[in-house]
Amino acid sequence: MKIEIWSDVACPWCYIGKRRFETALAAFPHRDSVEVQWRSYQLDPTLPEHYDGTELDYLSTRKGMAPAQVSQMFEHVAAQAKGEGLNYRFDAVVVANSFTAHRLIHLAAAQGQQDAAKERLLSDHFEHGKDIGSQEYLTALGLDLGLDAGELAELFSTDTYADAVRNDIAEARALGLSGVPFFVIDRKFGLSGAQPAETFSAALEQAWQDSHPLVMVGAAGAGTAADAPGAASAGDPSAADSGACGPDGCAV
Repeated sequence: MKIEIWSDVACPWCYIGKRRFETALAAFPHRDSVEVQWRSYQLDPTLPEHYDGTELDYLSTRKGMAPAQVSQMFEHVAAQAKGEGLNYRFDAVVVANSFTAHRLIHLAAAQGQQDAAKERLLSDHFEHGKDIGSQEYLTALGLDLGLDAGELAELFSTDTYADAVRNDIAEARALGLSGVPFFVIDRKFGLSGAQPAETFSAALEQAWQDSHPLVMVGAAGAGTAADAPGAASAGDPSAADSGACGPDGCAV
């Protein structure tokens, strides 16, 4: 089962959604058969590489939100994050364009470190006040993750993985995504937002059942449970062979 998650490093609900999804996945009996792929998305691709102002300034001026409304939103989101064990510090957030950070995640994915890169970027951005647009920070992060130093240097001297990021964003538009986080399971089921862990659990179970239907064994013309006619009745010769009970009684 494959789960694709469209998410932005600069999205506070995306980190909360990651934690809630991970809680559900940890309890999922078939978690070892689940592949998770992080896909790129930008809430504001027009942001400069570095924004000269705080997160409150940014939302107030560029998004047209009243400062009091922004502060109230920060309090609410921080409380939700705390419930997932996250310590948001909106006063320390460095506002920066996330495009290069997404390119780093693609590089990390090529070296088997995608989730680790996503986790560090989200934590460093919202909990530790790191500059996700800084070449120095991104290089240090990549080295911490064990990424190839030469490929890290190439990330900043070329447009490596830029097309991959753009393609992710274009695909999000094609799927009709209007916000993140957005979870797509086997390209059949979609969940929008940082849903409760229980909702993710139900979605995982439903998707698993859809892709692994029950197969009837030991009966002529065996098919899936959806095709099965139901339990055999006492008058059905197959009931005597299978030792089953039906609406009209049990085999004797």
